Amino acid sequence: MTTQKKTVLATIAAILIVSTAVFASLEISNQGAYGQQAPVIPASRERTVFVTGSASSSVAPDLVTVQFGVDTEAKTAQDAISSNSQLMNSVVTAVQNIGITKDEISTAGFSIYPIYNDSIPDPNTGIHKSVLAGYRASNTLYVKTTKLSLAGNIVDSAVGAGANRVDNISFSLSPDKQQSMQDDLLSKAVLNAKSRAEKAIDPLGQKIIGVKMVSLSEFNVPSPVPMYYGGMAMADKSTPVFTSNQDVTTTVNVTFLIGDQ
Repeated sequence: MTTQKKTVLATIAAILIVSTAVFASLEISNQGAYGQQAPVIPASRERTVFVTGSASSSVAPDLVTVQFGVDTEAKTAQDAISSNSQLMNSVVTAVQNIGITKDEISTAGFSIYPIYNDSIPDPNTGIHKSVLAGYRASNTLYVKTTKLSLAGNIVDSAVGAGANRVDNISFSLSPDKQQSMQDDLLSKAVLNAKSRAEKAIDPLGQKIIGVKMVSLSEFNVPSPVPMYYGGMAMADKSTPVFTSNQDVTTTVNVTFLIGDQ
């Protein structure tokens, strides 16, 4: 065998020895890594406790909505609309003069419809017919503001300027306050769930070792509370409007993983 062939065979043998050694080293390393992993508990063997936590708070509303309107009647639709517009413009101006901005005033609805007299018989045919008497225009606005102290003044100003309907005054939470309350109550509800779970499993010699699932419920915001409906303000007295705190609640469902103490 030539010297060149011996050199090639020796090189191949060396490469095989090194590859075998590296493979064996990787195999041992992988076995060690797998051996250090924590055993996985099958879902069927997990021990859990399901708990509902809740939190509530009594909070003062910071938003008032006042709904009022102007109804006018005339022989023609155009006259009814024209009269209604004049009165409503006066109402809006009066409300703005006490500190309500244009952005706080919105149109809730506008309608115009015919008015008929009671059905009367035709003298020639005897057939009862309804006779058109005119038209009624109805325009409804609402003021939504955080200036709660102006609620009574809004009613007085609107009525004094020509509004002949005060439909409703209600108090509620503004979007910003709703979000703030939701964030605060959510964390308290979770802590309540954890506390209830710990009290339930402690006599059993168990403890919380993890959380498997958390389900959040909808934030329970109370409906706007009506404080005034109908009626008219008296010219020599300010309309009294009172508000009260509202109870808001939220709940969470939590499934805890438990184990031996």
